[in-house]
Amino acid sequence: MSDRDSFIDEVTEEVRRDRLFALMRRYGWIAILAVLLLVGGAAWNEWRKAQDRAEAQALGDSILAALEADSRTARAEALAAVEAPNPGAGAVVDLLAAAERQAEDPAAAAQRLLALADNNAVEPVYRQVATLKALALPESGLTDQERRSRLDGLALADGIVGLLAEERIALLQAQAGETGAALERLRQVAADAGASTGLRRRAAQAIVALGGEPPKIAERQ
Repeated sequence: MSDRDSFIDEVTEEVRRDRLFALMRRYGWIAILAVLLLVGGAAWNEWRKAQDRAEAQALGDSILAALEADSRTARAEALAAVEAPNPGAGAVVDLLAAAERQAEDPAAAAQRLLALADNNAVEPVYRQVATLKALALPESGLTDQERRSRLDGLALADGIVGLLAEERIALLQAQAGETGAALERLRQVAADAGASTGLRRRAAQAIVALGGEPPKIAERQ
């Protein structure tokens, strides 16, 4: 019985081995392909990371080289020639170029900023910053109506962006003689828990300048 059992076990094992080899011959290419895909995917990820690092370094070098120019005009022109690899990088270049141009040509700086603000391919945070900077330029060529229209949209945003827009709207209201509305808006800004200490102080100073009672400003921890 022992010899027969041993013989059966050997036959069974041989049959299993034959089936395994048959399966490997039929489906082994799938395992090989899976290994190749895994190795290839890892290599592709490493290559992309290296490309991204190289692009970021090249962009940084180009920006630094542009900022080394002697005059604001030269720096603005050099920045305008920088080729950004993606919309986010392009937004940074646009903000820097506008900052260099705003002193000598605020209208051109505002137009560049507003073009960035209207670019839907750029992340909202860059567009919001560009809008605020453009509307803060005193000689941008924008009418009060154009400023108010854009500020009304920004005022709907959460956080500090909305509060900064509210502050600018209040200043426009004060310039238009709408003192009561400006004071009410400034009080809301000063009382908002999300406002920074600097923004609260500016709002309080504007309230005093408009003849209102100065609110108490609590320092943020």
